Amino acid sequence: MGAIPWGFESPLRHSYPRQRGPICNQDRENMKKKGRVAVLLSGRGSNFEAIYQSSLKQDTNFEIVAVISDKKEARGLKRAEEFNLNAFHISPKEFKPRDVYEKKILEILEAHRVDLVCLAGYMRIVGDTLLSAYGGRVINIHPALLPAFPGLHAQQQALDHGVKVSGCTVHFVDAGVDTGPIILQKAVEVKEGDSEEDLSRRILTGEHRLYSKAITLFFKNRLKINGRKVIISP
Repeated sequence: MGAIPWGFESPLRHSYPRQRGPICNQDRENMKKKGRVAVLLSGRGSNFEAIYQSSLKQDTNFEIVAVISDKKEARGLKRAEEFNLNAFHISPKEFKPRDVYEKKILEILEAHRVDLVCLAGYMRIVGDTLLSAYGGRVINIHPALLPAFPGLHAQQQALDHGVKVSGCTVHFVDAGVDTGPIILQKAVEVKEGDSEEDLSRRILTGEHRLYSKAITLFFKNRLKINGRKVIISP
């Protein structure tokens, strides 16, 4: 496959009103539309909260417009409500089969004009229905240096294999399990005597920084796929 841009382009473009005199750089910056992000989660929402805090910074180029959970009691969903965000619980038990469930998610994404879907501890495999509509616009973070240790309990997998370095990976989502093209990675040292909890905690600190960086790059149109690689333009 040739070089294919994966970014945010046409939705950001809009016409500026005619004005007398030139528009200064600060005015142009203020007039830019922020990228619209939806977060899908299933649990505590630690990465969601980190993304949310990043979105509040003055110079950020994205905002969270919807938070969706498959678990009604997910802490992340409750936190989204506390932040006065649009928070939704969609039960996979109520909407069967998976394509019906994902069509319900799509209704929310389309209603809120979502540009990028971020999985943050979302414990379900994304199916064809969602990927067909948002191909190249769904990203995930995984607590290992992919392609090593995909799937569940990645930190314990790393410890069991005796690796000296682990870390986290932000990647585009495809039909596989943690197999999509890699955007960013951060290495984390595995220390002697680490428990799964110890390693997980240090990796999570890296996740919180890395995920928002990847989202920012996406909305700057700096990401494109070339074969299996994600090229980050200057």
